[in-house]
Amino acid sequence: MTDAIQPLAGAAAQAAAQSAAQASAAKPKISSDFQTFLEMLTVQMQNQDPLNPIDSSDYAVQLATFSSVEQQVLTNDLLNGLLERMSDSGMTQLASWVGMEARTTAPAHFDGAPITLYPPANRLADTASLVVRDTDGSEVQRMPIDISGDPVTWAGVSGDGAPLPSGLYRFEVEHQANGEIVATSPVQTYGRVIEAQNNAGTTTLVLAGGVQVTSSEVSALRDPG
Repeated sequence: MTDAIQPLAGAAAQAAAQSAAQASAAKPKISSDFQTFLEMLTVQMQNQDPLNPIDSSDYAVQLATFSSVEQQVLTNDLLNGLLERMSDSGMTQLASWVGMEARTTAPAHFDGAPITLYPPANRLADTASLVVRDTDGSEVQRMPIDISGDPVTWAGVSGDGAPLPSGLYRFEVEHQANGEIVATSPVQTYGRVIEAQNNAGTTTLVLAGGVQVTSSEVSALRDPG
């Protein structure tokens, strides 16, 4: 009788293997194969050797192993979904920068229109001078300003009233006390954001004129409207 059972068990194993291969081809994802796994397990139980049945603990191990793998797959799918949503959120955040005006100490783009400057105040100073430099760092203009730190409008014209060339200009303020320079500080201006980039987790903003700054360099943000 044992000899008669062996071919049956072999046929059952072959049928189970064939069923597994077909299920694998039809459903490549582990997370969608749980029903197939149960069907295979049922076939295995129905066709086991009655003289040498499979221990019930083996079934428990198979079920636990499959559930663990399936749970891991579901967890991975969840993490991938979260990453996609975070990526979409990051792009939305980048898009919110574009078109806004960012306040920084970066060079300002002059196109003929006056530029509003925001010089810092210094309590130790009794006089202050605005220094304007071009992209080469050469001084192109110097003029006295109030020490209060109130905004200053720079018209972009020379001493004889001729307009200065369009381009990038950097501004700084020299504070003096008793005729001596006590501090030299950069001056903030607003620049329009024309592009926002994500560079290895750091948000980089491209301002009008091509100047690039990081979001950490922005002290204020406003709607140009």
